[in-house]
Amino acid sequence: MSPFPWDEAMRAGFGLLRLSPQAFWSMTPRELNAALGPSAPVFDVPSRQSLETLMRAFPDR
Repeated sequence: MSPFPWDEAMRAGFGLLRLSPQAFWSMTPRELNAALGPSAPVFDVPSRQSLETLMRAFPDR
């Protein structure tokens, strides 16, 4: 699995969609992709196992 393309996502969210940081970081990758419309790049989403590993490594405070 390739790493999530954070640079492209932030460029699209902040530059193209003009989202506030709060709005951007509140969105899921699927929501961001939907907001970008039909010409949006399709991002790979992490597997459940990868997500659980990240959640253990970076728990919400």
